[in-house]
Amino acid sequence: MKSFSLKSIYPHLLAILLFLALTMAYFSPMLQGKGLEQHDIAQFRGMSKEIVDYRKATGQEALWTNRMFGGMPAYLISVIYKGNLFRYVDRYVTLGVPAPARYLFLYMLGFYLLLVGAYKTKPWLGMVGAIAFGFSTYFLVILAAGHNSKAHALGYLPVLMAGILIAFRSRPYWGALLTGVFLALQLYANHPQITYYTLLLILVYGIVILIFYYKEHLMLRFLKISLVLLVAVVLAVATNIASLWLVNQYGKVSIRGKSELTLDKQNQTSGLDKDYILNDYSYGVAETMNLLIPDFVGGASSGFDTKSGTYKLLRQSNVPNARQIVTQYPLAYWGPQRFTSGPMYIGAVVIFLFVLGLFVVKGPEKWWLLSATVLAILLAWGKHLQFFSDFFIQYVPGYNKFRAVSMILVIAEFAVPLLGILAVKQILEGDTSKEEIIKALKNTFYILGGITLFFALFPGLLFNFSAPIDAQLQQAGWPARFIDVIREDRKHLMRADAWRSFIFIVLTALVIAALVYKKIKPGVFYFLLGGLILVDLWTVDKRYLNNDNFVPKKEVLVPFKPTRADLEILKDRSLDYRVMNLTVSTFNDASTSYFHNSIGGYHGAKIRRYQDLITYQISKNNMRVLNMLNTKYFIVNQKGQPVAQRNPGALGNAWFVKKYRIVSNADSEIVALSDFDPVQEAIVNKQFEPLVKNYIPANDSTARIHMVSYAPNHLVYEYNAARPRLTVFSEIYYDKGWLAYIDGKPAPYFRSDYVLRTMVLPSGEHKIDFYFKPKGYYVGDKIDLAASAILLLLFAGGLVLEVRKRWKKE
Repeated sequence: MKSFSLKSIYPHLLAILLFLALTMAYFSPMLQGKGLEQHDIAQFRGMSKEIVDYRKATGQEALWTNRMFGGMPAYLISVIYKGNLFRYVDRYVTLGVPAPARYLFLYMLGFYLLLVGAYKTKPWLGMVGAIAFGFSTYFLVILAAGHNSKAHALGYLPVLMAGILIAFRSRPYWGALLTGVFLALQLYANHPQITYYTLLLILVYGIVILIFYYKEHLMLRFLKISLVLLVAVVLAVATNIASLWLVNQYGKVSIRGKSELTLDKQNQTSGLDKDYILNDYSYGVAETMNLLIPDFVGGASSGFDTKSGTYKLLRQSNVPNARQIVTQYPLAYWGPQRFTSGPMYIGAVVIFLFVLGLFVVKGPEKWWLLSATVLAILLAWGKHLQFFSDFFIQYVPGYNKFRAVSMILVIAEFAVPLLGILAVKQILEGDTSKEEIIKALKNTFYILGGITLFFALFPGLLFNFSAPIDAQLQQAGWPARFIDVIREDRKHLMRADAWRSFIFIVLTALVIAALVYKKIKPGVFYFLLGGLILVDLWTVDKRYLNNDNFVPKKEVLVPFKPTRADLEILKDRSLDYRVMNLTVSTFNDASTSYFHNSIGGYHGAKIRRYQDLITYQISKNNMRVLNMLNTKYFIVNQKGQPVAQRNPGALGNAWFVKKYRIVSNADSEIVALSDFDPVQEAIVNKQFEPLVKNYIPANDSTARIHMVSYAPNHLVYEYNAARPRLTVFSEIYYDKGWLAYIDGKPAPYFRSDYVLRTMVLPSGEHKIDFYFKPKGYYVGDKIDLAASAILLLLFAGGLVLEVRKRWKKE
């Protein structure tokens, strides 16, 4: 018992301490009270401001916000599902480490548990593997960008896979419990794209294991294990059913769902438009080399340093602001993506171990990890391998719901270090002969050493280092000699990093050879290999997330300061008007939403019809459409300063119209908005004709309607009319939660003008209430509570049995 409590636990405690130390060392400015400046987190604070303020004021969830795109559900912004008990578990897993540092800790802890738990590696090798996975450059790059939910979900990927592996390798019930718990946690992290890629990874593993079990005549066992895992998956899904229910429901009417329009049918899918999926973030075929050589295509969409030839030429030419130009212009990156924050560098050392694993690891482990890596690379190429991407977009369920296909390389960033560490494990355990290891070591060195040496010696043999920005610079008047120097600097970046990777490959080969020839002991080997991996990755990671990314914590918590225009608008105490800010990228910026209800915003899942409105009307400056959205203020640029301009044509919160026009379909609806007067008529789809057919248009100059109370999930109006009136509200139509009442009694409403709520109101003096009460939240929350309690009780029972079993063995 004493042995179990000390000897068995000591290495794991040491691992946790190591991961904490590395995490805090990397994020050391946080110990000085600073915070990481993250673009997407700043945007999140803008888009969630109304939701958070409402939560603080009432203790309740708003579930809807009017701060972005005229109004949208809060499900993919900020909602607390109080019934899901796993939100408490999630806090304790990271031991209180603050965000975003906690995600680096979670990366390492999860991969360590995978190696030690599923593959029974020694703790020291598990620590090496955890460093290899956790410090993969992309995982730090996304933290710099503020993709916290993505990092959160990625942190649970390794230990979720550990549950699947344990179930098939040895212990189905314990593996199923682990799978259920960590799938529940990954779903709680709320990044559907990473969960989808996790499922693809599991599918690849399942296919390979199915083939293996079939050959071994173990199909019955495969089916039994699969059934046990299915039960665990159902429980995990049930713990997050409120979130999944609402997101799935919303997804069908968001840009992730099928468009009702047929105006661009060739580009449309049952999800996102094909161009939107592939155009901006398809990884270049040659760019894939930056898995091995970090700056192969220039690293990030940023500039050069002041040691570059470009900077020297700018100075020699007396160009003003030379330092600012060379460091801030996106000159270095020459790959095909529209923008990148950094390469998907896995590490020269880790890639070496992976290729070594292809030679020494046998059986299904090699094949499922290799297959997953190849699949990830092919899909990441996107438009550069069009037929393959088209197949997945058209025929693989769910694939067309996500963009930024380069993100699927996270599968490779999991599979590559895992196979590499399994190769080291096999060498250490003597499962492979010395001759075979030496042969594999030589072949690996010849392949990777040859590739890196080639690009170090001949970087310009295959590429001319031109980029789309070059043409823009030439059009702006930059002389040809400047463009030539920029391309030379890009070539220098490739050459320097090719030499760098070559050196790490040589050192890795020497360390492994020293182990094989017994020149060093395993303990020294762990230290040297782990050190090489850490130095390799840490130094590249610091190019993209370093101390310069940290700012005073107050700037993180309050990322936006009101301009004079904002302050002027905020003097208007009217209820629920909207603002269009033309001094920022209106539909890709949530800074306006921090202060006002905005026509624009920042989100990857806008309501599909609102996106159509942007594309076909707002982008064409259709003032009638902006008026019907109650755009009361514009913020414009005057002499370099944002200035508020009041729009006298804004139609207010609600208005009566004299007539309506029935149109046949969505195409007719959106086209009709180009030539209509929203004050006089409403454009109504024929599907709603039964709700207006008995309405008789009539004039009533004395009729009045106004909003008397506003909350994001409860709008109150009062009106007085001598006759029934057709009434349009400047609120976004969403019938999957919004309920209308007249004097406390349910009343029907419908959609007009493509996106707005509309009602036929009876005559008289009445009160109208709109409540946002999506059924999925209230019913789902109860299911969340029951399912999470059951799963946690089952896991606690399984954990007690597991501890007892190991205790007895000791």
